[in-house]
Amino acid sequence: MSRDDLVTETSLGAIVLTGTALAAHAARAAGRVDGARVRRPRRSLDVALLDDGVHVDLHVAARAGSVLPVVGEAVQEAVSSALAATTGRRVTVDVAIEALDA
Repeated sequence: MSRDDLVTETSLGAIVLTGTALAAHAARAAGRVDGARVRRPRRSLDVALLDDGVHVDLHVAARAGSVLPVVGEAVQEAVSSALAATTGRRVTVDVAIEALDA
């Protein structure tokens, strides 16, 4: 599990967005997608800082009967938008649908 902190230096000092806070924000965004649920957020959600942005890897359960590629894409969009707005960086999101909920 990776939870990199995002540190921004300003003229007044440092601003730290902890990896735990970024992961929680990503989990909330994914959880707002109809038909998706983040599985074990502490174990199935990684946030890594890259030179060119932020990368999120998360595992979700989807509602049975959902169109799985549509759910996965909606999760990618929700998480990407939320973290891009929070960090001001480019965000990539890999989603693995691991289970189906009844």
